[in-house]
Amino acid sequence: MATKSSFVEFKSNPRLSAVSLWIALMVLYLYCDFLTFFRPGTIQAILGGKMGFLDVSPASLFSAALLMAIPTLMIPLSALLPARLSRILNLAASAVYLLVNVGNLLGETWSYYWLFGLLEISAVVALFFTALRWPKENI
Repeated sequence: MATKSSFVEFKSNPRLSAVSLWIALMVLYLYCDFLTFFRPGTIQAILGGKMGFLDVSPASLFSAALLMAIPTLMIPLSALLPARLSRILNLAASAVYLLVNVGNLLGETWSYYWLFGLLEISAVVALFFTALRWPKENI
């Protein structure tokens, strides 16, 4: 008689979940930005010193760099920081990036951008709830 087998379910490690979601978010950002180069007029606007609605300047480039440095750094920080600090930073950063991602969609009409935006929002919401439900140990 054959026996039935089933897969073993393991509880997800919140560190691994957070790291995975931050990586996914960064890849979504990169692919969305890459596809944006194919929109008519984008390259000409960049060459003309425009970055979206902003003029290219040291301050605008610094702001863009900071905006991308935070989720990039959240990848190792989520794995390496003590659990309490990792949880707090993940709650705060995911909440901030929810606002960033919603803001990016304001006035947007291209469907690919909406697809990426909704996926990015899903990732940061998942990050927030992963951090919110971080397991505690009874001592």
